[in-house]
Amino acid sequence: MTSYLQGALEIAQAAGRLLLAEFDRPPSIAYKSEADIITEADQKSEEFIVERLRTFFPQHRVVAEEGSQREGGSEYCWYVDPLDGTTNFAHGYRLFCVSLALVRGEEILVGVVYDPVHGEMFHAVQGEGAWLNQRRIQVSAVPRLSESLVATGFPTRKRHQHPNVFYFQRFTMLTHGVRRDGSAALDLCYVACGRFDGFWELNLNPWDTAAGVLLVREAGGLVTDFRGQPYRLACQEILASNPHIHDEMQQVLAEVAAQAAQEEP
Repeated sequence: MTSYLQGALEIAQAAGRLLLAEFDRPPSIAYKSEADIITEADQKSEEFIVERLRTFFPQHRVVAEEGSQREGGSEYCWYVDPLDGTTNFAHGYRLFCVSLALVRGEEILVGVVYDPVHGEMFHAVQGEGAWLNQRRIQVSAVPRLSESLVATGFPTRKRHQHPNVFYFQRFTMLTHGVRRDGSAALDLCYVACGRFDGFWELNLNPWDTAAGVLLVREAGGLVTDFRGQPYRLACQEILASNPHIHDEMQQVLAEVAAQAAQEEP
């Protein structure tokens, strides 16, 4: 896995430099839907990353957020988010990242998430732990939900139909607080290094989650769906936390869902 990791680290760092160069320019924004935006920086970063992956690993498949795909004869596939936190980027909010993950079937083998603003490179290799720059990281040891700081995200599509506001309200009352920073990849990294104690979200894609999921697992955390089943790349729900509060978070999610079902006409 060493060559795969080194390639991903080099590509993520170079893509991060590209994003920083674009960050100081007036953003060129297009809309995928009412509130789902794409910038020229997303496209430039994706083109760069996909081209580099083709050069480094010509047999590997590639699936990227903005539509770039490469079929190949290999069982290995790279999931690419060239700019996670596009809305933050477009508004000058300095929290965004590049996310790359190498997957074989349901196995996430390598995960790299790079925050170029803060110079933070998160990486993990299956079975070898999770790292922030040169420091090994672990999930927090917070023992109870009532003492935790957790995070979530909200969709950019069909927002009026989305149930996450009810989960958000309940967790806000039961924890030290809920943060909504606008980058699922970094939210997962922050669980991995103990800045957040837990994270939940709905309707994410593999390029949003794959690298961060590996980081949380390798840092000693748990990643499941809302019912406690092992997280799979096609899951529409994700719950990630330290081992101490996972059951509590799962119970809260179940209670809110049950209450919402009872209130439906």
